[in-house]
Order: sequence, then C-alpha cells, then structure tokens
Amino acid sequence: MADIFDVIADGTRRDILRLLLDRATAYPDGSSVSQIVGELGVSQPTVSKHLRVLRDAGLVAVREEGQHRFYSLSTHPLDEIDAWLVPFLETDHAALAEQISGALPEEALHAADVVGRAAASAKHALDSVLRNLPGRP
Repeated sequence: MADIFDVIADGTRRDILRLLLDRATAYPDGSSVSQIVGELGVSQPTVSKHLRVLRDAGLVAVREEGQHRFYSLSTHPLDEIDAWLVPFLETDHAALAEQISGALPEEALHAADVVGRAAASAKHALDSVLRNLPGRP
C-alpha cells in the first residue's frame, strides 16, 4: 500500500476527496465517475486513475451498480495523518498557552482555543467554496 502522504500529495486526488466530502450529504450512496468528471473538468481516464489510487489507499469506497461505479469518502486512513499532525498542533498550542497562561484564566484560554479552531474551520470552508465558484481560477 502506498504511503498515505504520497497519495494525498497529488492535487487532483485532493480535489476528488474534497468533492466527495462536499457531496456526501447530498449523495450518501456515492458519486459516479461521470459526476466527478463533470464537477472537476478533468478527463474520465485521469479521474479513474486517481480513483484507483485512492481506492487502493482505502480513502474511497466503491459501490457497483450495473456498469456504474459510485464512490464515497472513507476517512479512516486519514487517522494516520491526524496522528502525525496533531502533535505539531499541540506543541504550538502548548507553547502559546505557556506564553499567555499568566495573562488569561483557564476558561478564557479554552474559549480562545475553541474560537480559533472554529475560525480556521470557517476560513477553510469559505476558501473551498470560493475555489469551486464557476469562472474562478
């Protein structure tokens, strides 16, 4: 199996994963290859090649219905990325907390952490929406 970091290093594969995540609620049974091709504007052979890599890495699940294949996101392999990344985030958070620990009470530190994470999540969601607007580079 390929290293998960090598798999997600490719921009097209990340675009496919983001698309499947964004469509998960509207299409709980998965998205067809033709839907993915239409959304991304990438050729069918290219999408199929990347879906095969994502499937081999366990990042997508496939459901066959006749000659059609429907893909959905499988987030379990992303736990490896979380396990690798979280210590870096915690280290940065701990260093910042040490710097300001005397200036703010524990409740304020917790509130700041929650607000900061929510703001980062909202920025990521907004950036994703803006990237997918028609006519945007």
